Amino acid sequence: MIKKTMLALGIFTLLFPVAAFAEDPSAATLNMGLNSLWVMLSFILVLLMQGGFILLETGSTRMKNAGHVAGKTIFTTGLAALIYWAIGYGIAFGGDSSVNALFGWGDFLFNPAVAAGEGDSLPGTVFFLFQLAFAAVSLSIAWGGFAERAKLSSYIVFTLFFIAIIYPTVAHWIWGGGWLAEDGAQDFAGSTVVHLTGAIAAFAATVLLKPRIGKFNKDGSANEILGHNQVFTALSVLLLWVGWFGFNAGSTVAIGDGFFGYVAFNTMLGAGAGGVAALLISWAVTGKADITTMLNGTLAGLVAITASCAFVDPWAAVVIGLVAGVLVFYSVKFFEKIKVDDPIFALSVHGMAGIWGTLANGIFATTALADKVGIGQGGLIDTGSWKQLWVQFESVVVCGAFVLAASFLVLGIMKLVMGFRVTEEQEIIGLDLSEHGAYGYPEQMKKGQSI
Repeated sequence: MIKKTMLALGIFTLLFPVAAFAEDPSAATLNMGLNSLWVMLSFILVLLMQGGFILLETGSTRMKNAGHVAGKTIFTTGLAALIYWAIGYGIAFGGDSSVNALFGWGDFLFNPAVAAGEGDSLPGTVFFLFQLAFAAVSLSIAWGGFAERAKLSSYIVFTLFFIAIIYPTVAHWIWGGGWLAEDGAQDFAGSTVVHLTGAIAAFAATVLLKPRIGKFNKDGSANEILGHNQVFTALSVLLLWVGWFGFNAGSTVAIGDGFFGYVAFNTMLGAGAGGVAALLISWAVTGKADITTMLNGTLAGLVAITASCAFVDPWAAVVIGLVAGVLVFYSVKFFEKIKVDDPIFALSVHGMAGIWGTLANGIFATTALADKVGIGQGGLIDTGSWKQLWVQFESVVVCGAFVLAASFLVLGIMKLVMGFRVTEEQEIIGLDLSEHGAYGYPEQMKKGQSI
């Protein structure tokens, strides 16, 4: 009996270290500890999404660029952490939001020693890490527009401006108590803040870089440049899907009454609906059940439900995912028709689905859930009012316009001053060899061969 009691106490100590080691933990302190564990776990899940982006971008591009894709993702994630610590976090969440409606100002060179959690609030370190992971995801989305033709140096310079100014400004407007938050904009986990911001930056990059060699013919027709490993791409979607539960459910930033489970539930439904709809539409239109389209549809469903996961009923989550899956199929064709070379489909998956997901909130959000979250109001179907849909539309247009203008300005100056596309010879050789001096697949790449 004594042994069983000791074993039970040991297990309790491992599972609830806050209660085990505090001398006299109050309910608020225990609650903060449990919330901190949940958000820290969510941070880890979101950070691991970078592994999904490595496989997604690598699998969707050619073998001669594989090592470059993997390496620059790790490097820019690390660089983003330093820049976000020094500047970005202060722009997004620093200072008094009631004074700084356009951007935050404070907490630069963020010092966790003066940002400890009190009562029910999270420790500043945990909240910082969670928000950093979101910024890194948006940055990785932007890299889709750079794929297979940008210099390594361009990633370094653009990371500086994107993480210090562009992304944090949008984050402040909606999440940091800025002017769109005051208007009641609803974006629970970032269909606009994270996904649309990254996609618009990718659009600016791919327009200024111009298409990859061989993508379009003189008559305007497009050639398919296949990625080298579809298994990598499929695995990447699964990794991102798992990480998305930290992304969406973690955005509750609290264990509370278990509402994070409801958010995760809607996330799962949106993703499944997106994948099914994309596969069926491709099958119906082309006669083939295209795997790439299905994978893009799954991601599009996840992107679209990200804004609404806490605001809508389950049936609406399914509708949002279904529309996203169909939308991504036609969006890919549209961008190819206007000669925009988007190797990772960032514009369709994260851009168009991000727009749809944000607007869908203004249609399907319920008053009960909006009150529970404490943001905005119910959407058109629930209230009969166009107000929330208008606020959602406003946030899409304003944030999209800002990111587009800022990205074109930064990248345009980069193009004039330093150039940010590799030479034709370097592109043909591949970025592995031309930028890093070694192939990612040395045994399979023969001298002088372009794969």
